[in-house]
Amino acid sequence: MLTSRYSPELFEEIKILGLFNLSTTQEGIKVHSTAAPEAIEAARRLYDKGLITKDDGGYLTTLGHEAAQHAQDLLTILVSERLAS
Repeated sequence: MLTSRYSPELFEEIKILGLFNLSTTQEGIKVHSTAAPEAIEAARRLYDKGLITKDDGGYLTTLGHEAAQHAQDLLTILVSERLAS
């Protein structure tokens, strides 16, 4: 079943990965304590998975950069397809 594979938590993680500027390794993000609880938890999960350097954002790890690239590419494709139709 689709919903069991793609949870709302997974989509929150993808949204966080979409925030990173992939053109530089010198720019990170900060998920503030006033952010939506879903975003705060998503950042913590990404940190636990070794994709970001801090539990509230920081920088992408090497694996995180690869994951963010794939996530951002997918989002670009999906948006482009929607606009083309």
